[in-house]
Amino acid sequence: MPLRFLALAATVVLWASAFPAIRVGLDGYGVAGLSFLRLAVASLALALAAPLLGVRLPRRGDLPRILLCGAAGMAAYQLLLNWGEVHVPAGTASLLVSTAPVFSVLLAGGLLGERLTRSTVLGSVIAIAGAAAIALAGGSAQASAGALIVLAAAAVQGVYHVATKPLLDHCTGFEVACYAMWTGTLLLLPLAPSALHGLATAPASATGSALYLGLLPSALGFATWGYAVARTTVTTATAALYLVPPVALVVAYVWLGETPRPAAVLGGLVSIVGVVLINRGGARARSEARSARSAERLNGQFAEELVTVATADSAQTRPGS
Repeated sequence: MPLRFLALAATVVLWASAFPAIRVGLDGYGVAGLSFLRLAVASLALALAAPLLGVRLPRRGDLPRILLCGAAGMAAYQLLLNWGEVHVPAGTASLLVSTAPVFSVLLAGGLLGERLTRSTVLGSVIAIAGAAAIALAGGSAQASAGALIVLAAAAVQGVYHVATKPLLDHCTGFEVACYAMWTGTLLLLPLAPSALHGLATAPASATGSALYLGLLPSALGFATWGYAVARTTVTTATAALYLVPPVALVVAYVWLGETPRPAAVLGGLVSIVGVVLINRGGARARSEARSARSAERLNGQFAEELVTVATADSAQTRPGS
């Protein structure tokens, strides 16, 4: 099997395993301590790898956008996801987070002026309906509130995806991940005492899960994702991410013994169908945009040729020519 597909498979497994690992890490660290420790460990690992992978200093003009990426995609995402998983099973959380593309598409349409196709609108409605079914399948007010908090985590992840788009025009995906991770860690620095307290009192299983989350799903996961995306198509890479929720359900069952509610699984399948439609609509819109740009270039070249021919004819018919 080519290395790019192995890297893609590793990314899916690593990101899927993060959801049950969070459940274990919360025991002893709590939401605040686990959020900071995970980012701190990941930031240290990325800092060690950055010189080897040629990570450059960011441009000064990119700093506000990097701040937004770190605040939304790292700091807020960790806090909301960890908070939500206090009441929501790991597999259910993975199904809810898979709706992040819905928020990305809606934000891109509103902020970046990207055209919403019929497929993206229909897919968004279907995915939101699936997420609502998952939330209502919680069986209690606390579980439903936890599901809404995880949905908020998916929303800030959508903000992250939209905010990174201009950065990716001149930065690598790994560089953007490093900038965002380091920024998010700095923003959560006030939570460091909670992490230090957890290191002194938490069970070994919780500490092991926190270190695992920082080193593997966060640091290595971004590295394998960047490697795969650079060597395969965006469609293939994005399609692979549909496997994260089912893999997370299996890992949560093996690791934690969690059995998801049938209604939650059904809602998750509905949401994934919606996300597939969204990506198809986005791919169609990008294809149409490329075709429009190609047509504009051809029209421009044709106009230049007409001007050249007209200029030559004028010179030939000018008196004294």
